[in-house]
Order: sequence, then C-alpha cells, then structure tokens
Amino acid sequence: MGGRELGDRGVESGQRPRRRGKAGGRSWYLDETYVKVNGRWRYLYRAIDRDSNLLDSMLSEQRDRSAARLFLRRLADIAMHKPLRFTTEQHPANGKAIRWILGRKVLHRQSRYLNNRIEQDRRAIKQRYYPMLGFGYMESAKRFCSAFEELRQYLRIRPRSGEQVSLSARHRVFLARWQALTTEMAAA
Repeated sequence: MGGRELGDRGVESGQRPRRRGKAGGRSWYLDETYVKVNGRWRYLYRAIDRDSNLLDSMLSEQRDRSAARLFLRRLADIAMHKPLRFTTEQHPANGKAIRWILGRKVLHRQSRYLNNRIEQDRRAIKQRYYPMLGFGYMESAKRFCSAFEELRQYLRIRPRSGEQVSLSARHRVFLARWQALTTEMAAA
C-alpha cells in the first residue's frame, strides 16, 4: 500500500474509518500498560468493548490526566457514541477524564477484577514485545503498536453471540484473510 492509498483511507491523519462508529456494545474497558522506549517506560493506552474488539490504542510518554483526556477524546470520536459502563483500574486520572469527556451519566467502575478482560487481551502485544527488549525510538514504537493492534484485530475470528466456531473453521478464515492481505500488499 502506498502512502497515497493510506491517506485516502484516513489512517495517516489518525482516523480509523474501518472502525469509525462500529464500537460494539455499550460496555468499554480501558487499561494502560508499560512499554520500554529508548530505556524509559512509556504507557500504552488501550480500550476494548465487551466482545474484546479493539476500540483504540495510543502510546503516550505520560500517564496523567491530559494523556487520559486525549485518549478518551480520540475514543469518543471513533466510537461516535458514549458507553453506558466504563471499566478501568483505580488510577485517579482515568475517573476525572471520564467525567470530563464522557459525562457523569456513564457508570465508571474501578476494579482490577472487572477489568480482567482487557488485562488478558493485552497479552498478545506483551508476548510480541518482550523478545524485542524494547524500542529505540518513540515513533517506531507508535507505528509498531498501532500496526500490530490493527493486524491482530483484522485477523481475529469473532464468533457471534456465544456460538462456537470450530478450530478448522477458524483456520480457514484466518488463511483466507492472510492470503487476501498478502495479495493486497504484493499488488501495492
């Protein structure tokens, strides 16, 4: 994919048109995790919905109220609606940012046990990140994290409302998506 094609889809400007307005469910989960960049710890903000679909991710140098507000503004723009419930850990900046951006009507639950869904979901990026022993530059870390999350979301098999999907069916869908992606990349 050339730069022009990326610009046509709005990915360069930070917008994600494929996900715009498609935030499923009204219960969202937010988490920050640490990522080492140039020998310093940085913060990877991630938000998912009840079905573990990625809503957005952002790499930040700080873990404070302004970073939480920026992430929630981006999240609200992408989702185009407010959640009914928002679950986070007990970091005080998150609660203040949720009240500031999303309003007081959103039920803000603060519990590490209720937030276990996103804690488990971040395993994939941590498992990919650990062997690399950190990133050298902030820009390369941002590119990697966003590309990894987008690719993982694209290749993920989503069963509908509790139905079981066999392993062979998941394998067929994964291979079809992978082949379509490699064909598109080869054509660019």
